[in-house]
Amino acid sequence: MGPDAERTLDVISLGRRVRHLRKAKGMTLDDLGAAVGTVASQLSLIENGKREPKLGMMQSLAAALDVSIDSLLGSEPPSRRAALEIELERAQRGPLYASLGLPKVRIGSRLPIDVLESLVGLQAELERRLNEQVATPEEARRANGELRAMMRERNNYFPEYEAEAQKVLDSVGHTSGPLSQHVIADIAAHLGFSLHHVNDLPHSTRSVTDLKNRRIYLTQSQRSDHDPRSVLLQALGHYVLQHQTPSSYGEFLGQRVATNYFAAALLLPEKATVEFLQRAKAAKEIAVEDIRDAFAVSYETAAHRFTNLATEHLGIPTHFQKVHESGIVYKAYENDGVTFPADHTGAIEGQPICRYWTSREVFSVPDQFSAFNQYTDTPAGTYWCTARTERGSAGKFSLSIGVPYQHVKWFRGRDTTERSKSRCPDPDCCRTPPGELASEWSGFAWPSARAHSHLLAALPPGAFPGVDETEVYSFLQAHSEQ
Repeated sequence: MGPDAERTLDVISLGRRVRHLRKAKGMTLDDLGAAVGTVASQLSLIENGKREPKLGMMQSLAAALDVSIDSLLGSEPPSRRAALEIELERAQRGPLYASLGLPKVRIGSRLPIDVLESLVGLQAELERRLNEQVATPEEARRANGELRAMMRERNNYFPEYEAEAQKVLDSVGHTSGPLSQHVIADIAAHLGFSLHHVNDLPHSTRSVTDLKNRRIYLTQSQRSDHDPRSVLLQALGHYVLQHQTPSSYGEFLGQRVATNYFAAALLLPEKATVEFLQRAKAAKEIAVEDIRDAFAVSYETAAHRFTNLATEHLGIPTHFQKVHESGIVYKAYENDGVTFPADHTGAIEGQPICRYWTSREVFSVPDQFSAFNQYTDTPAGTYWCTARTERGSAGKFSLSIGVPYQHVKWFRGRDTTERSKSRCPDPDCCRTPPGELASEWSGFAWPSARAHSHLLAALPPGAFPGVDETEVYSFLQAHSEQ
């Protein structure tokens, strides 16, 4: 048995095979233990798949059971019962079974085979039904969770996108100052695209790129939640980063992150932005609103860009939140240990944030035009956060950046006296109504919930979810003939 075999050893199958062979020879655990020089309790751990035997023990077991090591490691279970026991054991050790909170079934010789069949069948059916949900928002949440984990691992810093953005800026000779619409038009022309502003852009799109005629179509409307510069730069990003039609929702999300990052790296170039942040850190005056004003971008773009560069260049771990006035998380990122609420897939989006966090408290601040700063004591430690609110088509949102207490010394607003305490995820923190209110109103309130139909809908199909391809193709056909 070589090192590769040791790494891939299936201890559950091995244990069941040892048990089957031992019983076939009429041996007890004590008998086999005496033959291989160990105690029965150690053999029991091996048979139950809870301990991996060393090579010497494997050789002894094979000799005592009159089989070769290859036979002992065989991939096929020795019997139908053994196959069912192995399948049930694997299921009970998996994350799905653990999430159910059920006690584990003791798998022994006295467990009837029809019960084994039923338990294994139930597990398979549960997995099948959960897999059917892959075509629903469940897939989006899972893919988003995986993407956020990757971003955390890289501290939300992607040098490959930084390099591509710098190449583009160098190509048009842009060296400093905010990126104007004129310079962006030069970038589009350099890349071989002409810009066309129209009033009939498909309602499901922010831009449409005609790769056949090298045109980018944008809306003429001034009513938008998105910076028109960012929309165009993101469209160009797909071309510069050589994106292909996404084959999965996860790939679609990954491309969105890449183009958003590329656009931000053009609007706030790495070298200039890092120098600006380093000066602010030296003066202990880091402030998101200063980044916003210096580069003429939105507060949200400035906050996002700070998360790209803060850890890599300043050594500051951080977190970001975009929270709706209802308390629901729309976007979030962290690499500083803060504990966001999450569902069983690890998804944060759609979860209610603690009402004592800065991102919720800011909604009740009288001054809606200045930054609101607050310290929050949490089970994960004390965090300082700065936040402000902005209004969009879907209502009011808070945008907040936070850091662990030991890094607050670099930020303006560290002298705030605002402080709160959060015990979340303890439900008694803010999710369970206070006892006095509950005793007064429990059983006497019947609110009519504001249900959003998209919560019940399946994930939109297609390579570009939510986009009406017929509408897009008809739009391109009509405009190509003009």
